[in-house]
Amino acid sequence: MAKDTTPLLLIAAGGTGGHMFPAQALAEAMVRRGWRVKLSTDARGARYAGGFPHTVTVEQIASATFARGGALGKLGVPFKIAGGVASAIRKNLSDKPTVVVGFGGYPTIPALSSAVFLGIPRAIHEQNGIMGKVNRIFAKKVNRFACGTWPTDLPEGVQGEHTGNPVRASVLERAGAAYIPPGDYPMSVLVIGGSQGARILSDTVPAAMASLPEAARANLRVSHQARPEDLDRVVAAYDAAGISAEVEPFFNDVPRRLSECQLVISRAGASSVADISVIGRPAILIPYAAAAGDHQAANARGLAKTGGAITIPESQLSAESLADQISLVLDNPEGALQMSRAALSYGVPDATERLVALVEDLAGKTQ
Repeated sequence: MAKDTTPLLLIAAGGTGGHMFPAQALAEAMVRRGWRVKLSTDARGARYAGGFPHTVTVEQIASATFARGGALGKLGVPFKIAGGVASAIRKNLSDKPTVVVGFGGYPTIPALSSAVFLGIPRAIHEQNGIMGKVNRIFAKKVNRFACGTWPTDLPEGVQGEHTGNPVRASVLERAGAAYIPPGDYPMSVLVIGGSQGARILSDTVPAAMASLPEAARANLRVSHQARPEDLDRVVAAYDAAGISAEVEPFFNDVPRRLSECQLVISRAGASSVADISVIGRPAILIPYAAAAGDHQAANARGLAKTGGAITIPESQLSAESLADQISLVLDNPEGALQMSRAALSYGVPDATERLVALVEDLAGKTQ
């Protein structure tokens, strides 16, 4: 049987949306270009792989982390990782990838280790402004280091390149959508908390809105994403303030709501910052203080520096401080318009294409 000579991209990604989404975007683009694509992950990550193209082979390879489990479980971590690395080397010897790209998370350890051992061209894509632990370990062992957030804190001697974070097609459809500045008419405010730590937004945002002047409250149309256990009290708070609000645990049309809003109040996850900047909307960002390495504060840094966002640390967040910043945006149409333009200037709508170019360049060096 003739060996398949189609170029093969091996993508390694951990089991969170933050890692998996940009990995999926790259997989889709490379499949369209005629590449074979495999995804290397563990059992947890495989559960998040349903959105990948059906032609992508999902390889589950054992890995582990010291961050979970009891003392006995931690003793077995090195052996589990070693077994995963050996398995990855065997697989990659029989069907050698042209390029390996890691997107972070401990499930990427076997694939990246095998790429180092076998001398396969390799790259890392780091989504956040502070590197994850695994990406930090491999940063000096890869040929290219792509940064989703700019600037990214990199180890001495590592040269990063700003590719940006890939965004969904539904976001790209609204890239640079015309912005309607705030004024004396219905104004939309979008509140998105992400999957973790959204409770503080449910505690402070309705109270901040309630303290605005009555004329401003009458014009507000709020879309607020809240945890299921917080829904009733958030709805009651908006009702008591006479504010029109739609409160749901999840909005499946965030890109549309983002393109139609005058202001977004959000956590500073890498994907959220990418969406906000590609569409170009004024933002108040409240980084999740418990994020590993305080990476959400780093994610917000670049957008805030360009003038596209106002950042409020959790330690300084109150209904009063938030109300002041909301008023600063909604009472200043020209300033809000400048913020939207600044956000747009920070966005990288061609992030996926930049990653594709990086992969093809690495592949070219092996031919």
